Amino acid sequence: MKTRMRAPKRPASRVRGQYAREPRSNFVSGNRLALLCLCIAILFGVLWTPSPIPNAPASPPFEVVDLPGRGKGLVATRDIKRGDLLIREAPLLRIPQQITSSPTALLSSLLSALPAASLSAFFALSAVHLPSSPDPDPLDVALAIVQTNAVAAGEGHIGVFPTMARLNHACAGAFNAVYSWRAGEGVLVVHAVRDVRRGEELLTTYMDTKRKREDRRAYLLGQYAFNCTCATCSLAPALSAQSDARLEEMAALYSQFASWGGGAIDGRAAADIARRIWALGEAEGYVSERGRLAGDVVWVAAAHSDVEALRAWGALAEEWYGYELGRESAEVRGVREAVARPAGHAAWGTRPGMAIGGGP
Repeated sequence: MKTRMRAPKRPASRVRGQYAREPRSNFVSGNRLALLCLCIAILFGVLWTPSPIPNAPASPPFEVVDLPGRGKGLVATRDIKRGDLLIREAPLLRIPQQITSSPTALLSSLLSALPAASLSAFFALSAVHLPSSPDPDPLDVALAIVQTNAVAAGEGHIGVFPTMARLNHACAGAFNAVYSWRAGEGVLVVHAVRDVRRGEELLTTYMDTKRKREDRRAYLLGQYAFNCTCATCSLAPALSAQSDARLEEMAALYSQFASWGGGAIDGRAAADIARRIWALGEAEGYVSERGRLAGDVVWVAAAHSDVEALRAWGALAEEWYGYELGRESAEVRGVREAVARPAGHAAWGTRPGMAIGGGP
C-alpha cells in the first residue's frame, strides 16, 4: 500500500500536508544508526558548511539573523535588483511523495547517510507541531522538521534546503523572493521578484495567497502556528478589504482563463482575462506568476496563429520568467524559440485563426 508524502510548502508553490506517523514499536532496526548520528549532531552542534554549488552566488547578498519573536530570517546585506539570483542550493534531503514503506523508516535511512555536519544543519531548522512528549524520539522531531520546511523539489518529490528554509513568509504583494526547482541541475534557485534595499528582510510565500486575509491567516495559523503580520495582512480594514477583493478576483479570473483549454472561451476572451489579471496584480503589487501567465498567452496566441500577439506576450514572458526563474532557465529558452519561429510552436494553428491582442 502506498503512502503519500506531500510537500508542506507551496507547489513550486507549496502544498501543506502531514506525513503519516508510525508508532515507535514499528521503527526498523536501522533507526539505531540514525539515532546515534542524530545524538552526535545534537551533542556537538557541528557547524554546517554547505558543499559548493556550481554557479551559486560567490558572496550571498544576505545574512541569517535572529528576528525578535520570529526566529531566524534572511536580511539583505546590500541592495538587490529584481531578477538577482539569491540562492542556488542542492537538497539536504530529497524525498519521494509516494512511498511503499514507513515514512519514518525512509527518513531514518536518509538521515543515516548524512554526515554529522549536515545533520546539525537539519536539526537547527525550526519545526511546528512537535511531539508533545517531554522527551520525544529524534525521528519524531525530524518528521516535524520535514513537515515544516520541505518544499516541492521536482515531479513527485519534496526537498529540505537549509538556507532557503530560513526565508520567512509574506502574503500577496508583500513577498519579494520566489523559488523554483531545476530538474536538469538538481538544485533549487531563489530569485528576487522586486528590488530589495540593504537591511530589508527577504520574504517568500508558503501558499497561494490569492485569497482574503481572514482565510490566509487561518491557514497559516493552523499549518505553521503563526499569525501573519506581513505588510499586506497589516493593512487598515478599508485597504485590506480592497486588497481582498483584488486577490479574490484574480483567483476567479485564473480559473476562467484556464477554461480556454477546454474550449469554454475563445482566445480573445482569454487574452482579455490575462490583461485584467495583470492590471489587478499591478494594483495589488502582486508581481509573481507573470512569466507563466504571459507564457500561457503565448500558447493561446500560437493556437490561434496570431504572430503579433505571440511576439508581444513572448517579450513579456521572457522578461518575467527571467526575473522569477533566471534568464538561463528552460522557460526563457522556450519562449525565445517560440518568438523566433512562431509556426514551430507545438500549439500553432490548432484553433481557428484569430487576433487576440497584445500585452497589457
